[in-house]
Amino acid sequence: MQNASQNITGRLDEARPRSPVIRLHRDDDVVIAREQLVGGARLPDEGITVSGLIPPGHKIATRAINEGEAVRRYGQIIGFASRAIAPGEHVHTHNVAMGEFDRDYAFSASARATQHAQTPATFDGIVRPDGRVATRNYIGILTSVNCSATVARAIADHFRRDTNPESLAAYPNVDGVVALTHGAGCAVDPEGEGLAMLQRTLGGYATHANFAGVLVIGLGCETNQISRILETQGLSEAPFLQTFSIQETGGTAKTVAHGIEVVKGMLASANRVERQPVPASHLIVGLQCGGSDGYSGISANPALGAAVDLLVAHGGTAILSETPEIYGAEHLLTRRAINREVGEQLVARIHWWEDYCARNRAAMNNNPSAGNKAGGLTTVLEKSLGGIAKAGNTNLVEVYEYAQRVDAKGLVFMDTPGYDPISATGQVAGGANLICFTTGRGSAYGCAPSPSLKIATNDALWNRQQEDMDLNCGPILSGEKSIEEMGEALFKLMLDTASGERTRSENHGYGQNEFVPWQIGAIT
Repeated sequence: MQNASQNITGRLDEARPRSPVIRLHRDDDVVIAREQLVGGARLPDEGITVSGLIPPGHKIATRAINEGEAVRRYGQIIGFASRAIAPGEHVHTHNVAMGEFDRDYAFSASARATQHAQTPATFDGIVRPDGRVATRNYIGILTSVNCSATVARAIADHFRRDTNPESLAAYPNVDGVVALTHGAGCAVDPEGEGLAMLQRTLGGYATHANFAGVLVIGLGCETNQISRILETQGLSEAPFLQTFSIQETGGTAKTVAHGIEVVKGMLASANRVERQPVPASHLIVGLQCGGSDGYSGISANPALGAAVDLLVAHGGTAILSETPEIYGAEHLLTRRAINREVGEQLVARIHWWEDYCARNRAAMNNNPSAGNKAGGLTTVLEKSLGGIAKAGNTNLVEVYEYAQRVDAKGLVFMDTPGYDPISATGQVAGGANLICFTTGRGSAYGCAPSPSLKIATNDALWNRQQEDMDLNCGPILSGEKSIEEMGEALFKLMLDTASGERTRSENHGYGQNEFVPWQIGAIT
């Protein structure tokens, strides 16, 4: 049993670059349409005739599949026929459904020693006095509770380069002042898991290397007291970690004015940074996919996986997340776990999600989304098999809970929801200083203070939404580029971005509204 990405490395259909379909594995029951196919079209390589209209990225049956029989893509089960399917027929939600099946976890069976690069790659990073390495240089404003969100935004707005260019004119090395607000912090159990998770998230951001300085602002009477945040996270006030509340400062206007002055007092020191070459081992990359389509697991995700393998070979760290989006494919990760304990930790998170969904009368297969399905994805099993390709072929070395600090080197897993803003927020809280985000349908996203690279799965998306995309993996589908070639290009783009090259989302100003901590537990 292989990692999904192992089945499709190299150039697709290298001997037949004009084939209208893509076969991913010899044991698959389906092929994928490269372009829209109409009824009556012949697929001589598969020995079938297309029945009806097949949209790009969607699946076509290559054999008769009986009702209840497993349907395979990537050589893995993606669902079960809900009715008989004829050869050449469109395979999608109308005739495929979820079902139970056994997974062989085979803990550590495929783990292999990591081959490290002889000459480590470097990027131009910012080295903090305590040795932490940053890819960006922001001042951040965090809030303990929703009630202080307005004043936090008002302080940050004072330093916007587009509306008040003089505010940061003397500080060219400061990337900006950002307010990261949220909708929680009160009416929750003060000793509950939900508040502890929020405090862990805020603590991770407060100490993130990409912040030269941080303000934490509260209302004053909320459950999530600032003093408690500092206590639980082992923090204390310092010149570049300052806290205050609206009630203590004397109201909204006074708090905004005070916050502006505090930021001004940090700017000169924050500006005194110089980038210098540092090893790629200081990169911690969060892996995300959103607005996925039928091509995600064929082009962009495997290319990102190839880049991850390079990153790990150079000593860096990659964080795979979105637990509901590895569901049904987790056995491919447990086989790569460095030991049984790590594999069992991953399975335990899967069981937690099954219980979580049952308690809330939800189903794991409420994912894929409507857009995913329109793009050709049928079940969460299919989405998971394509999504896991982002992790490449390297060993799984550690499993973390949401927003826990990531200190391991190599490929790790962090338990998060599949919703991208919540998932990436947890990764950044854990220390991610770069995000790589693949998309097939098109997604507009950024993640301050960490830059986010957007990677398109297909040419049509690239041509339509190029202003939001940083790299196009469409040439993999046409056979013009191999997965390895695109992975190398993406790894270089990671290093360039970590060195200060701005992403499309940064140019558009994304990043503040996308701070969304995971909220669990009762709100009273």
